[in-house]
Amino acid sequence: MNLNQITLPVTDIEKANQFYLAMGFTQIVKTDHYSRFECANKATFSLLLTDDAFSNGAVIYFESEELEKWVVSLKAKGFEFESAITEQRYLWRETVLKDPSGNKIKLYWAGCNRLNPPWRVEIID
Repeated sequence: MNLNQITLPVTDIEKANQFYLAMGFTQIVKTDHYSRFECANKATFSLLLTDDAFSNGAVIYFESEELEKWVVSLKAKGFEFESAITEQRYLWRETVLKDPSGNKIKLYWAGCNRLNPPWRVEIID
């Protein structure tokens, strides 16, 4: 089973579109209330315009082996980060920012620890 996509609520679809395009994602769907973007591995995520108040507790993670280079390029474009790239206790290097609607985003690199951390559960068939 594969995860198809995640949909984030946004309050300004055009501002959100420009944010994710500037991050380097490819937009594959664009309407006045819905957008979808493709990641390098062909996974997708979408944005849905809402007038309703929302508090999104989800965190979206985008992984890049070139994390430092990506963050430097985003800072040069004016992106503001809530934290420096930090080595986490769960062996991922990550930084945090928010999109224009307040959705929390973590940019990270985990290498082999993403799927095979030292505490991985043994799968028994």
